[in-house]
Amino acid sequence: MTTARDDEVARRDATAELRQAHDVLAGLYAERLAGLLDQMPLERGILAAFCDLVRAAATGRAVETPTVGDLGCGTGRLAAYVMSHGIAVRGLDLSPEMVRVARREQPGLDVQVGDVRALPFGDGELDGAICWYSLMYLPPQDRPGAFAELARVVRPGGYVTTAWKVGDDSARRGGVSLGLGIGFDIWWMSQDELTGRFEEAGFEVAFWGGRPADPDEQQPQGYLIVRRSVHQRSIAERRD
Repeated sequence: MTTARDDEVARRDATAELRQAHDVLAGLYAERLAGLLDQMPLERGILAAFCDLVRAAATGRAVETPTVGDLGCGTGRLAAYVMSHGIAVRGLDLSPEMVRVARREQPGLDVQVGDVRALPFGDGELDGAICWYSLMYLPPQDRPGAFAELARVVRPGGYVTTAWKVGDDSARRGGVSLGLGIGFDIWWMSQDELTGRFEEAGFEVAFWGGRPADPDEQQPQGYLIVRRSVHQRSIAERRD
């Protein structure tokens, strides 16, 4: 039988493993993912729609330049595209090396080391958030807290978009096949699991879609845009 302390130690170990693995992967990601978004019109379209929604909501509040968090920003590869749509970006990544590479690849990008489970932003500070293939690292027991954090920092009426690998929510090991001596846990969530987590935290689904796996992919890909409800309170607010 495991204790709460055992669970906390395991969580710290898994977090350290994930951070260290992505420190190793940062240079490889920068090389392999450079220019990839230019080849993906569907992904660009979803991000553009997200940006349009964020800007429209901000216009109603007379905000000239809305701000979104790129949570799990990696090398910052999405930042330039989002900023080209008139939106300020604040990047966050668990890996210090990813943050270093993001600063190199995107000079002037506001980016820092941080964890989606304890976001370094004030309540309602962000007009939106991007979680592009970053929520798949959350084990089930950490999801309520992480999604509550998203609801806390995104203002009511703001938007969150996410992309993920669609699966049955079973745990698997990532990074091992690269032969770099690294490995980390990932969960390919179902659409019901992901939308359910957002709805429990006080978001409403604005768009969902997906596509089949490309020949070099193992799983179908899912895309979601949710809106922070202006009426429904988040889990964190309901507990107060």
